[in-house]
Amino acid sequence: MPPGLEKPEDEPETPVIPDGTKLSRGIKAELKGLPLELADAVAAHLWAAGELVDTDPELAFRHAEAARRRAARLPITREASAETAYAAEKYDEALTQYKALRRITGSDDYLPVIADSYRALGKHREALATIEEGKKADLDPSMAVELLIVQAGIRDDMGQRAEALRLLRNEIERPTLRHPRVAQARLLYAHADLLSQEGDMEGARKGFLAAASLDTDANTSALERLDEMDGATFEIDPEEFEEPEEESNDSQDSDRSDEDEWDDDELDEDSDDDESEEDSEESDEDADEDSEKSDDSGEDDSELDDEGDSDDEDSDEESEDADSDDEDDSEEEDSEEEDETAEAETDEADVSQDGAVSDETASAEGEADETVVVVEEAGEGFDE
Repeated sequence: MPPGLEKPEDEPETPVIPDGTKLSRGIKAELKGLPLELADAVAAHLWAAGELVDTDPELAFRHAEAARRRAARLPITREASAETAYAAEKYDEALTQYKALRRITGSDDYLPVIADSYRALGKHREALATIEEGKKADLDPSMAVELLIVQAGIRDDMGQRAEALRLLRNEIERPTLRHPRVAQARLLYAHADLLSQEGDMEGARKGFLAAASLDTDANTSALERLDEMDGATFEIDPEEFEEPEEESNDSQDSDRSDEDEWDDDELDEDSDDDESEEDSEESDEDADEDSEKSDDSGEDDSELDDEGDSDDEDSDEESEDADSDDEDDSEEEDSEEEDETAEAETDEADVSQDGAVSDETASAEGEADETVVVVEEAGEGFDE
């Protein structure tokens, strides 16, 4: 095994990638040339390094080194080792891997991070030389901004803060390139950070606000810096999250007995409520029945009143019939008197005429009697 690729004692075990996890196309493309078992192990360590780089960079670096030891010629393993080493502040290892990556890929995009690694190691001359090399290269706009930020940091480390502020301010006010939003946010953040160190808190606040408005993906800590300036810091007391001690059996038993008594009281109250509800329902039913009875009695009284009115009408009709009978009787008496007077005055009338008159009178009386009988029968019908 080549030197430097021996298995270290602190190398972590090969992790298991969760089901459904998708690796990037770049990783899959570079791992195609490896045997399947080896490719799976390298992929697992690379996945773990990417998951841990922000939370545990030291462990992430060990996973990346495990992947590089198995496939040292792949750029993807070199890059993972360089990035995790830089995050873990292992700048000498990061510088070695980034310089190797530049030789393998031929890309100048690694010049900013190489210069920053020199700066972190205190090698300012080598860092400035790398920056001059980067200015001559055809860098991506984002990488050009990163190179300028590193240059300003080197000047500030060398005690030239005014020069560092001038470099950043000139690029903000008169940009030489069309910067992406993320690059603008990082440029504004670097300038605001130097202003805060200089004591210009108002200018720093404006710079952090401008950076936060452009940094929608939280690539900088502009919002956190604003919270610190406004005093909106949150401190967590670990004791608040400690689990409470287990209570004794006696206290638990007493609590249970209290709960049982509480439940019994609730049951008694519920039963009392049910009885009161039943009583109220019975009283409501009785009231409904009384109201129905009163309605029925009212209807009966109205029917009786109607019958009484009909009886009064019948009695009135009977009285009218009786009056008509009296009138008929008086008329018959008057006619009889007239007949007697006529008989007295006409003594010379013939016997035949007297018989005729008597016959007529008898017939008239018979008719009158029949009329009286009919009227009486009619009155009896009304009485029925």
